[in-house]
Amino acid sequence: MIMSLKNAQYNTIIRQYDLRQLDNNYRLSKRLEEIYAVIPEYKALDEKIPVISATQARTAVTTGCFNPDKLHQELALIEEQKRQLLVRSGYQSDYLAPLYRCKDCKDTGYIDNKKCHCFKQAIVDLVYSQSNIKARLAKENFKHFNIDWYSEQFDKKLGISPRKQMEGILKTCKAFIRNFDKKPGNILLYGNTGVGKTFLSNCIAKELLDTAHTVIYLTAFQLIDILETNTFGHADADPQDANMFDYIFDCDLIIIDDLGTEMNNSFVTSQLFLCINERILHNKSTIISTNLSLEDLKDRYSERFFSRIISDYQIFPIIGEDIRVKKAISS
Repeated sequence: MIMSLKNAQYNTIIRQYDLRQLDNNYRLSKRLEEIYAVIPEYKALDEKIPVISATQARTAVTTGCFNPDKLHQELALIEEQKRQLLVRSGYQSDYLAPLYRCKDCKDTGYIDNKKCHCFKQAIVDLVYSQSNIKARLAKENFKHFNIDWYSEQFDKKLGISPRKQMEGILKTCKAFIRNFDKKPGNILLYGNTGVGKTFLSNCIAKELLDTAHTVIYLTAFQLIDILETNTFGHADADPQDANMFDYIFDCDLIIIDDLGTEMNNSFVTSQLFLCINERILHNKSTIISTNLSLEDLKDRYSERFFSRIISDYQIFPIIGEDIRVKKAISS
């Protein structure tokens, strides 16, 4: 599944790829100019290539005999000489290889006529205002995650201190990221307001976005609004939200923040179950954060919803003081 795009939206993304390819070619041409200036022998070898090819072509025309193996051997020898020149001059052997931001699709946006993962992410960025989360990720990432905000005092409920507990959660979340492509998984973070649930979710999101995975961040309220729009339709509905419905089930990771703040009824419960169940069935990862306790989740949502969470999610209680308050007091 992939969301539909209006022509203007599609053309916008294609223009981005055109500009990317132009930039790649420009940067490669500047590298070649540099090498020609630093290593004149390299330029001389490049100039030999068309001469050799033309000589072989004339021989084929005049004698009726063409030896492709000989041509390939001569060209391969020149390529090896060029590679050695680069290395001897202190350059990487692939310094003049084509430059791509996405090596999978070679910056075309497609692999075997199917949209590349980088194209899918471009759709997410364009159709849904993901820039909102990306702006936060400059500050909310693992480099800025300060474990010192969590107390070292022993907590009877946890059986360890909040800091020790968070250290374990961080270790598990980083393993989740490392194994993301091999082993999709799901995480539930629950605890009081301000203990770092959303911050930690954003840390994970940044790591995956930086490795060209498709990530959608939605509050529970936003998610339900999109699901309702798809089911019932609204006269004033944003067409972008309608397009997002399919992608909710197809993106590599969806983050559902503040579960429990949405208005709850039987429709909401069934749609939430549909969302998490479909993603589990299709091996797509989900992260849910909530202020609700496990008991509250069980009471608020259906038995099958709660059962899915218990059986298919890694569940982490986060206990501590409101970090935002602590930061405000200390500043």
